[in-house]
Amino acid sequence: MLECSNLKKVYLNKTAVEDISLTLEKGRIYALLGPNGSGKTTFMKMISGLVKPTHGTIEYEGMPIGVQSKKDIAYMSTEPFFYSFMTVESVGKYYKDFFEDFDEDKYVKLIGEMELNMKDKVNKLSSGMSAKLKIAATMARNAKLYLLDEPLNGIDIIAREKIITTILNAASDDSTIVISTHLVDELEAVIDSVVFIKDGKSVIYGDAEQIREQRGKSIVELYKEIYG
Repeated sequence: MLECSNLKKVYLNKTAVEDISLTLEKGRIYALLGPNGSGKTTFMKMISGLVKPTHGTIEYEGMPIGVQSKKDIAYMSTEPFFYSFMTVESVGKYYKDFFEDFDEDKYVKLIGEMELNMKDKVNKLSSGMSAKLKIAATMARNAKLYLLDEPLNGIDIIAREKIITTILNAASDDSTIVISTHLVDELEAVIDSVVFIKDGKSVIYGDAEQIREQRGKSIVELYKEIYG
C-alpha cells in the first residue's frame, strides 16, 4: 500500500528522521513505538503529506504522496484541531465539508460509543473527552490508511482498552492502521507489525510475532530494553 525509502527530515540543524525505509501492507495494524521526540510524529506527517521529506521518497499505491493519497489517508495529530466555538455536532459537519469519505452515521455511532454528547462545546471538554472526539472524527472517515498519533494520550487506563476496540471496529477489514504510542502494554495483543524508532531511525521493524520468536521477548520487554 505504502512504501517509504531512505526517508530523512532535517529542521535547521536538527535531524528529526534519518534514513527510514519500510513498507505498510494493506489490512495490517502497525505500532509505531518510541518515546516523545524519537521522530514518530514527523514520520507520520511526511506520510500524510503535511511535511515534505528532506531526502527520500514515499509512494502510496505506486504514486507519490499528493492529492489522491490525501483523500485516502486519515491523519489524527496530537495537537487539537477544532475551533473552540464548535460543538461535538458541528465538528462532524466540519469534517463532512472537508472529506468526501466522512460518514455522518458512523460519526454519530462513534460519538455514542465514546460517551460524548453532541451538544457539548469543544472548549468545555476534558483532555480525555477531547482525545475521544479526535478519534471519533478521524475514524468516521472511510479511509484506506489511518494514522493515529498518540491516540491514548489523555485517556484513563480503564478506558484505553475500550478505545482501542472502538478504533479497530471502526476500520474496514482491508484498511491499514498505524498507531504511534509510548504506551505499549495496551497495544501488544492487537498489533500485527511493529516499528521501533529511536533518534529518528528505525531500529527494529517487522512482523510482531516473528520479532517475539526471534528475540525471545515480548514487545513490552523489547521497548524497555531499547529505551530504558
